[in-house]
Amino acid sequence: MATERKTVEEMLKLSAPKWRTAITKIEPNKIITRGYSQEDLIGNISFPEMVYLLLKGDIPSENESKMLESVLVSFCDHGITPPSTQVARLMASTGSPMNSCVSGGILSFGKYHAGALESSMRVLQEVVQKGVGGHTGPLKSHHDINAVTEILVEEFLENGEKVPGFGHRYHTEDPRARKLIKLAKKYGCSGIHTEFARAIEDRLYEMKGIRMNVDGANSGILSDMGFDWKLGTGIFMIGRLPAIVSHVYEEKTSESPFRKLFEVDEIHYNGVEEGKIDILKKLANKE
Repeated sequence: MATERKTVEEMLKLSAPKWRTAITKIEPNKIITRGYSQEDLIGNISFPEMVYLLLKGDIPSENESKMLESVLVSFCDHGITPPSTQVARLMASTGSPMNSCVSGGILSFGKYHAGALESSMRVLQEVVQKGVGGHTGPLKSHHDINAVTEILVEEFLENGEKVPGFGHRYHTEDPRARKLIKLAKKYGCSGIHTEFARAIEDRLYEMKGIRMNVDGANSGILSDMGFDWKLGTGIFMIGRLPAIVSHVYEEKTSESPFRKLFEVDEIHYNGVEEGKIDILKKLANKE
């Protein structure tokens, strides 16, 4: 009996899956993604719809698809101003392959570049769900939003921190944010998170003349569309990736190799000057 039980346990252990996924099922000559045949999806849904399907598990409505498409387009490019684009182009100028250059650009995403969307989504979602300061509990009304907005903004400013998703190093009023808010209303993708983001903008503009940027607008919209804040940087990457590819290609085909941002005589050394004692000889004598 013990031997029989052991055999069953061994069989179960061998048959237990070592990896689980609810995204895509692969069989010989057959690919099923989120319950849909990829063969049927090809030619029948758009790229934003496929992104939505992968991330959320179902095909979006027409309006949701248009809104996600608009969000991804809004992230497409910001010229050579971002560090990630500069890194990718510098790598391209050294002769690195496309995949390495693009990887370098993406690896440049961090707290101060490309991280604002996720940070902003997290703030909006956590405050809407739990409140902030002395105002606790889910936000349910315009009155609740006004109350927590004042508390939230003051907390950030008192700590000397920027509210993620607001203010821009180049734009006094980010043109992408305005358009996105209009489209969110048009497509019915504007809810309490977007309302909260707009209330923060009103408060910041009143106090500091600061307006919402593309991340602030998209954080409210994506939150109202049901995207978890943990997907924020990933969604930004999907939108920005084509631009990085295009910059790498442009660098490789239009510029001279080994790009230099400045000449050697423009570099100022402010470290310790060469000492009078030959340290290496001194160390050698000790030995």
